[in-house]
Amino acid sequence: MILGYALFFIYVLCLLSILAYSLVQGHLTILYLRSKKQGTEPTLPLPHQLPFVTVQLPIYNEQYVVERLITKVAQLDYPHHLLQIQVLDDSTDETTQLAQNLVAQLQATGLNIQHVQRQQRTGFKAGALSFGLEAASGEFIAIFDADFLPEKDFLLQTLLYFQDETIGMVQTRWEHLNRNYNLLTRLLAMALDAHFTIEQRGRNANGNFINFNGTAGIWRRTCIEDAGGWSADTLTEDLDLSYRAQLKGWKMKYLESHTSPAEIPAFMQAVRSQQYRWNKGGAEVARRNALNVLKAHLPPVVKLHALFHLFNTGIFLSVFLSAMVSVPLIYTMANEPVIAQFMRYATHFFAGFFILSVFYYTTVRQRFSHGIQAFGWFLIYFPLFLSVSMGLSLYNAIAVSEGYLGIRSPFIRTPKFNIIGQRGSGAQNVYATAPLPAIVWAEAALVIYFALGIVLAVHYTFWAFIPFHFMLTFGFAAVVFLTFKHRNAIV
Repeated sequence: MILGYALFFIYVLCLLSILAYSLVQGHLTILYLRSKKQGTEPTLPLPHQLPFVTVQLPIYNEQYVVERLITKVAQLDYPHHLLQIQVLDDSTDETTQLAQNLVAQLQATGLNIQHVQRQQRTGFKAGALSFGLEAASGEFIAIFDADFLPEKDFLLQTLLYFQDETIGMVQTRWEHLNRNYNLLTRLLAMALDAHFTIEQRGRNANGNFINFNGTAGIWRRTCIEDAGGWSADTLTEDLDLSYRAQLKGWKMKYLESHTSPAEIPAFMQAVRSQQYRWNKGGAEVARRNALNVLKAHLPPVVKLHALFHLFNTGIFLSVFLSAMVSVPLIYTMANEPVIAQFMRYATHFFAGFFILSVFYYTTVRQRFSHGIQAFGWFLIYFPLFLSVSMGLSLYNAIAVSEGYLGIRSPFIRTPKFNIIGQRGSGAQNVYATAPLPAIVWAEAALVIYFALGIVLAVHYTFWAFIPFHFMLTFGFAAVVFLTFKHRNAIV
């Protein structure tokens, strides 16, 4: 009896948190659509005197993409006497030689580009950026990760907005070089598009806090220094610095109309490393900055959105915990009529999934000129997206829990494969030879566990649970299958 009510309480609490998350996403959708109605911002003129800019390229063992990155950045349309490029190389393999050779060739053309190495990889990416900043000459600091290919006019388009002295950072939207490479890249592109359309623009248009995305953005140097500089205390140094800067009073600008193309992880191992770092790092930043947000003199709506932004990775804890509890809850409902009666009201909390469907459909609609085409694509891929997200919930819930508990771990890079469009593969990639993760066996066990949930729901005629457990079964099965499939494909 007590256990049954405890399960019910946990389940409803998780549904409430999912509903709260969905309501915030719904509000961001409204803010986004409202900003779209207002149209694009007027084009600003270039300042009479262009500033000196430093472009930082933090790399670590990127032999497949380092040359294309350096070559592309060298083509930036900006006066060479006002430009400095730093290749911040922490590599331990042949990436270093490739970078050195190309940098030497570019230096011979008169380009101000340096190959910078440290004695130790202290602080990982944050440490590299901080080390480079000490020797940087620029008033503004642009940053690109190894898998990005910035447009030629990136600097000219972003520097316009720094004429407002309160702007500390300008972030551009990520575009995807390999969106249609496979099912996984399509689903990841959908998630990233939602962030770079609705979340970033919706927050920015309403004066809420946004975040630097670690790359494809440009900082005012004095903003970095005033906020305390780069810190390696979290795995997401970009989010951490963004919040420290905005709490200091700096503003940030998001440009949805200007894109920076990049490669999406196309194999499950790469997805896992990226998801782990982002989710654990987000939880670490929340642990570090939430209290400061609460104490800050901010408008209530800004403060509310900032807190939800910081804690949004916690959604994986709610999803996974509600999933685990839902199976024994079916048996409990069958034997406790009172709990079964309460559950009829609890199902109203599933309205959150309808709100999320509107959130993601709005994202998808921006990519298609015809609504019918967008709706057809959405009907196919949104259920798959939800299912695979659920299938990664155990892995991500562990990452988030470690972040909240302050358990430290090293910065694990996401391997790059030099995939553009549908060209390229992971075959013979030297960075993709990690052993099969032990968690895959737990995920395989959960396939059986949630399949049992379907059987119980059918047996006790609790039909409302069947779609939920079917998506969980399919999602975990898909994650397990892709983990084995992609390991065989790239080792």
